[in-house]
Amino acid sequence: MLLLSTITHQHLDLTSFHGDILKVLSWGYLKSIIKDKTCLSNIITIANACFDLGHWPNHFKNSMTIVIPKPNKMSYDSLKSFRFIVLLNMLGKLIKKVISDRLQFHVISNNFIYQSQLGGLKFKSTTDAGIVLTHFIHIGWIKNMSASFLAFDIAQFFLLLNHHLLALILGKVGFDP
Repeated sequence: MLLLSTITHQHLDLTSFHGDILKVLSWGYLKSIIKDKTCLSNIITIANACFDLGHWPNHFKNSMTIVIPKPNKMSYDSLKSFRFIVLLNMLGKLIKKVISDRLQFHVISNNFIYQSQLGGLKFKSTTDAGIVLTHFIHIGWIKNMSASFLAFDIAQFFLLLNHHLLALILGKVGFDP
């Protein structure tokens, strides 16, 4: 369950999201709305209902893609000359951000993630990854070993997961179903 203090102005960081032209509700309005305790309580009720029912409403899934031409291109006859931005429902993005923050907190606080995991976590950066990589290389050199590494992008990995099995595993380690 979410607590009233769970949704904060930190979740409404304007630098990390684009405006939602699909709906009238923007981040500015949403910031004003959550200042009212009754409105905030209703938003939390919606979020908790999503958790309890295990359902993410289609309203939160609807998106719109806008196409923005990249500046200073000699020709605009190629897709590489454009930037595509997907705009989602603001309330859905807020609830999703809170879910993400809470899951990350519980996963880290219960030591479910290996300490050297750097990707996809708050307060971890590519600089941190570079420092760790450099450290491992130097340890190898000290031991007169050669060092190499393999990097790959697993951005689409989550889509391939068996989500039912993941829910069972999370339930076994103490998360509510």
